[in-house]
Amino acid sequence: MSVAGRADVGIVGAGIVGLALAVAFSERGLRVVVFDREERPVGASIRNFGLVWPMGQQRGPRWQRALRSRARWLELGKKAGFHVAENGSLHLAETELELQVLREFLELQAPPDFQGELLNHRDLALRSPAARADRLAGGLWSPHELTVDGREALPAIWRWLAAERGVTVLPDAAVSRVAMPAVHTAKGVWEVDRLLVCTGAELRLLYPEVFRAAGVTNCKLQMWRTAPQAAGWRLGPSLCGGLTLLHYPAFSACPSLAALRTGFERTHAEYIEHGIHVLVSQNSVGEVVLGDTHHYGLTHDPFLHERLDQLVRDYLVTFAQVPVVTPSERWFGVYAKLAGATEIIAQPEPGVTIVNALGGNGMTLSFGLADEIAGGT
Repeated sequence: MSVAGRADVGIVGAGIVGLALAVAFSERGLRVVVFDREERPVGASIRNFGLVWPMGQQRGPRWQRALRSRARWLELGKKAGFHVAENGSLHLAETELELQVLREFLELQAPPDFQGELLNHRDLALRSPAARADRLAGGLWSPHELTVDGREALPAIWRWLAAERGVTVLPDAAVSRVAMPAVHTAKGVWEVDRLLVCTGAELRLLYPEVFRAAGVTNCKLQMWRTAPQAAGWRLGPSLCGGLTLLHYPAFSACPSLAALRTGFERTHAEYIEHGIHVLVSQNSVGEVVLGDTHHYGLTHDPFLHERLDQLVRDYLVTFAQVPVVTPSERWFGVYAKLAGATEIIAQPEPGVTIVNALGGNGMTLSFGLADEIAGGT
């Protein structure tokens, strides 16, 4: 058997999880090769809001992991030459009950080093030109959130890893079989001492028995992006409304959340059915990203549904005004999720580690998780 190359560490998948691991292992002086089945990034790591969202993470290890990831994004933005916006976020409350959940978060759940603050409706207008302050009870400002554009950032990280860290990144190199130390790819057989499998939603291609046993599923998101907003209009902080409080674990222990959920189940049943909570972000060229929906299962239909986009629009106008919301591009993304866990880490055979199912938190947690994994070797 001829060998195309050798490395200390092989990584299957060049999404954000795989690239974060490549950064962490190459930093430790190891020879790294990354295999990806596509010619360029096209998966979940570019089909998202571009949000690094520590605000959504529970206090403790997840919060600290998110802050480490945040620091990595800022560092890599400078080194690899892509835009990272330190624009923070606003959780906007339309009702007093939503505001009470935000107040409880600050009083009972916020990490000790959380630097956000509760704002009244007058202060909201000073923070964001989009917030409909006249009809809002208030909101929560957080300075911790970042915005990046995966379409820009991932290729830049690929290039930087190759040029500055000597990492071999092989696109169009689907992995068909693993027989350690041999990794059989569309670009030949490589020998590696350690292999990390980060295939995202393509979770059934390698070691499918691990994923079936773990109960991993896929989540389909539907979202869209506008053309650049006219006259240089800027959103400011990324925005979300009250439905988001039902989605993120950071709010799960707030005493008033149950009452809020009950109310939304009565008034927004269709939103609950489709897992809709509305987020708004803006990239460096002025495009606004809006969404999204959450449907769970191993297999999803390939279609976009206008009704779901309309629900997002209808809810958006209750808390924000964006000059242009007409879609320029529409898409769906799919990510792997494991209920009740932040990720799956498994060793199906000696020398192989599966790292997957970050549950939509890849942009927020990958770099911190990768440092933990690489640091533990």
